[in-house]
Amino acid sequence: MNGNCSTAGCNSPERLPDTGRLERQWKEIDWKKAETEVNRLQARIAKATQEKKWNTVKRLQYLLTHSYYARALAVRKVTINRGKNTPGIDKELWNTPAVKMHNVLTLTDKGYKAKPLRRVFHREIR
Repeated sequence: MNGNCSTAGCNSPERLPDTGRLERQWKEIDWKKAETEVNRLQARIAKATQEKKWNTVKRLQYLLTHSYYARALAVRKVTINRGKNTPGIDKELWNTPAVKMHNVLTLTDKGYKAKPLRRVFHREIR
């Protein structure tokens, strides 16, 4: 293997590109377009909700949760917030563009089970 995921060695069955390509992909994302697309879908969901068109709401929610731009914005928002240097329950930091893009491509709701909050106690330094 050349460092890419295969179906045997990765959680995701698809083959992922190398680190350099992932980094380039992350840097080439048009964030303005991503925000526009996600906001447009969210506005359509709000409008369908007001009109009580529940099948349309459900369909649009599916589109939003499976949208490439929505996943990219979610990863971006998590990695630029105030706690960006604090690892989560999995003790992983998403601090490089390649890691961020890898997580955009593998982010899915299949088999997801929420884990309990991990508490970190800080020692007082004197």
